[in-house]
Amino acid sequence: MNDWTQDVLGRLTEASEPSQVLEQISVAARHLGFEHCAYGLRIFVPFTRPRTLMLSTYDERWNHRYLDAGYLQVDPTVAHGVRSRTPVVWSNEVFRDTPRMWDEARSFGLRVGWAQSVFEADARVGMLSLARSSEPLTATEMRAKDPLLQWLVNTAHQALAHCLGESPLAGLEPLTSRQVEVLRWTADGKTSDEIAHILGISKPTVNFHIRNAIARLRANNKNSAVARSSRLGVLN
Repeated sequence: MNDWTQDVLGRLTEASEPSQVLEQISVAARHLGFEHCAYGLRIFVPFTRPRTLMLSTYDERWNHRYLDAGYLQVDPTVAHGVRSRTPVVWSNEVFRDTPRMWDEARSFGLRVGWAQSVFEADARVGMLSLARSSEPLTATEMRAKDPLLQWLVNTAHQALAHCLGESPLAGLEPLTSRQVEVLRWTADGKTSDEIAHILGISKPTVNFHIRNAIARLRANNKNSAVARSSRLGVLN
């Protein structure tokens, strides 16, 4: 495993464009017995307009069909991936509510697949999918390859997330410890008067910290600042 991972990492250091990075991930995927790979990055900020960026080695006709048919919005592997780190193996049961999508995917040779997500604290989730046209995934194969698959998921995410765009935290001025403290109490439903009493400071001082936090987070108001800071992992 060590020689293989070092070889993959060495190839990735020479790749600067997303397409080049994907190609090296694809080489690694083929080493693990998969013909194709795909990577999707979901960015959950802003709340009402989350973005999804995708790259894949799938047939371009399927890529276009996937987007044109709106399959991204109903894909059960995506729905699973944005809420769970648990790997998912493609099956009739997984796609029971989207049979048309499943039939079309298989018509393009995407019959056997595996996917897993990586969660960042800054409102980003990346998911790597590996697929092939035949030979079902057995429990024996999964046990044997699990350490390599886990390593590849995290490696692919770190390389591709970096290539596809900056963290939503990039460009934001960091909050002070007092601003974070005030927002945490605000998130718990405390009023400015209550926070002032808890922290032993004046109400105007509490509101001063809230206003500065709103500005640093580029939020519209206190509620927006609390929601955004929570989503971005600032309050963790």
